[in-house]
Amino acid sequence: MTPIIEFESVTITYAGAERPALANVDLSIGEGELVLVIGQTGSGKTTLLRAINGLVPHFTGGTLAGNVRVAGRDTSTHHPRDLADVVGVVPQDPLSSFVTDTVEEELAYGMECLGVSPAIMRRRVEETLDLLGLADVRDRALMSLSGGQRQRVAIGAVLTAHPRVLVLDEPTSALDPGAAEEVLAVLQRLVHDLGITVVLAEHRLERVLEYADRVIHVPGDARPLVVGTPADVMISSPVAPPVVRLGQMAEWSPLPLSVRDARRQARDLRTRLEQRPARTIPVREQQDTVVTVERTRASYGRVPALRGVTLDIAKGEIVALMGRNGAGKSTLLSTLVGLRRPDAGTVRIDGVDPATLTGPRLIGRIGLVPQDSTDLLQRDSVAAECADADRDAGVEPGTTAELLARIAPEIPADAHPRDLSEGQRLVLALAVVLVATPAVLLLDEPTRGLDYPTKERLSTLLRDLAASGHAIVVATHDVELAAETATRVVVLADGEVVADGPTAEVLVGSPLFAPQVAKVLVGPEGTDVPLTVTEVRQALAVIG
Repeated sequence: MTPIIEFESVTITYAGAERPALANVDLSIGEGELVLVIGQTGSGKTTLLRAINGLVPHFTGGTLAGNVRVAGRDTSTHHPRDLADVVGVVPQDPLSSFVTDTVEEELAYGMECLGVSPAIMRRRVEETLDLLGLADVRDRALMSLSGGQRQRVAIGAVLTAHPRVLVLDEPTSALDPGAAEEVLAVLQRLVHDLGITVVLAEHRLERVLEYADRVIHVPGDARPLVVGTPADVMISSPVAPPVVRLGQMAEWSPLPLSVRDARRQARDLRTRLEQRPARTIPVREQQDTVVTVERTRASYGRVPALRGVTLDIAKGEIVALMGRNGAGKSTLLSTLVGLRRPDAGTVRIDGVDPATLTGPRLIGRIGLVPQDSTDLLQRDSVAAECADADRDAGVEPGTTAELLARIAPEIPADAHPRDLSEGQRLVLALAVVLVATPAVLLLDEPTRGLDYPTKERLSTLLRDLAASGHAIVVATHDVELAAETATRVVVLADGEVVADGPTAEVLVGSPLFAPQVAKVLVGPEGTDVPLTVTEVRQALAVIG
């Protein structure tokens, strides 16, 4: 296979860093490969991606030793603009890369910068609209698109330049399961039909592992990369999706990489699990209700976002709020915290309208960790953010730092929040909100950019908070987080509640929202199956 990306003895060190972000990397990626880059939060995945188009070191600073060549061009002598016709980069947040107002304008913009003739531009725009299934939204405003549509537009905006390499950072992290499948189908088509090389970093391995030709594990701490087929890398990888962890626990060989592979080996395990005791569903006590939403409506101009939502949430509950992009989840959270008043209906937190609360009365009663964690981070170091949070919450100095270390001990106190990965910034924002111990905690997509170990620590923290009487609402597309953590799932569609019930009851019956373990183990008998590897392990221990 002809290499198109080559790393030769590459070491990248940022100014002031104690050790290199990447050290002695030798790597060759061939034409038409789909390569998945994995690793824990902050391990150096994004540095590896940015080195491919010269953002490292031309934009980020630092020093690069060794050679990186893409299609024969040395990135040390070619700036990102000199590689734009060869490498297309799609960032984690598509909106951050948009520079125009409509879909068609965005697809044409990159070609305008490259001086492509109008006739060729028109043809390429039409081809890209058809290739990515965007023809019906060509005149739509970018801000009006769903998350999946925005991601496809971001991919199309770089594809019109006809690059040979496509680099993507967390392309499905903000997407609902259906939209994620759309984007992954597009990437497979680019690889198989057009021979484009795709390199993507992703934490939600359950979505993408089965499609990868090779996996690059970035272990962090300047240790050597682990490169191989998905099956080979997963054998020893500390980060693995649930279906792989299930195969490891059950000692299946070969190790399954997809639900389909696992189901072929799961018959004996399903038979054993039929002996497990029936699941008990906790009874909600009405007197413990802390959140009340009655016939609440909200809209953006003439576009309705909530259509008469009625919902009660009790102390000790962890409610996963799910649904496709644009279903109204974030709007409901902002209404609950009082950032916006409903157009109709009522919202009460312990009997009080949250829109009337300010200062300590607000943060002690309800806290929101938004999708964009930078909204909460204002200072120039992690330590300063923690100190401010201690003061605002009226707690002992060091309390926020201690809480942060419990979730993400790898975050240095002297780091600037902007220098953290997206996942690390989110965890910092979570600690800033949690230190006030609000009675109601709201989280909007809290696992964006989080690796599996950090997500497990977050799940443990949320369960501990619920056990101590806090009510928690998590808006998420992460079905594995919902399976691991939630006691109840509420599904929104077009601003209406379409499902509300115990986690297993809602998730297992859904082809989109069912977690991997449930998909592997569910049979025609019913839906009372384990949702996670942890549940399987506990059930087998009981069965003996």
